[in-house]
Amino acid sequence: RREPLALINLKKKNEETGEEELASRLDHCKAKATRHIFLIRHSQYNLDGRIDKDRTLTELGREQAELTGRRLASLGLKFDTIIHSSMTRATETTNIISKHLPGVKKISTDLLREGAPIEPDPPVSHWKPEAVQYYEDGARIEAAFRNYIHRADAKQEEDSYEIFVCHANVIRYIVCRALQFPPEGWLRMSLNNGSITHLVIRPSGRVALRTLGDTGFMPPDKITRT
Repeated sequence: RREPLALINLKKKNEETGEEELASRLDHCKAKATRHIFLIRHSQYNLDGRIDKDRTLTELGREQAELTGRRLASLGLKFDTIIHSSMTRATETTNIISKHLPGVKKISTDLLREGAPIEPDPPVSHWKPEAVQYYEDGARIEAAFRNYIHRADAKQEEDSYEIFVCHANVIRYIVCRALQFPPEGWLRMSLNNGSITHLVIRPSGRVALRTLGDTGFMPPDKITRT
């Protein structure tokens, strides 16, 4: 519902007969800016924690977040916001990254929390969550996609650069949905801790994937996946 024609009052459009008037109204509803979406996977965390608050970043995880923050800062881009999952490991990663991006607003959301987005195809034997998780988590993660991954508003005049700090399952699902690939293939991709995935959304609504899970800025001994 972001195509310019969908934003026009169809009843009023039918009453108008002038092509110039219609073209003017369509032009007013067209997006003008490009959105750059940077999806960051949280850093390595304590896997032994039983509940979320105990799953804090490891020492290596904190180093990874520092490296990711430095990398983002080195791009020289004017970042607008950092939207992050409310889970402990994502929040801690965000706090470290934000030290390298002073003045960038941080926003916490439950929508980006980790979960089971959709049953993978082909199925895997090592990961089988309860079926109810797909319905609960899947609806939430799909809501996150629809809420955050879309073309710029018609009122946006300049290109924007936004950071989302969340989780591997969420990022992989979002990438599949954004590129209009079958979302059931999300588990075929692998993302390192602290990695950067860069999506570009053009005014036309076309989406391009610039990088997927980039950790080339990290020394080899700092790279982990769990």
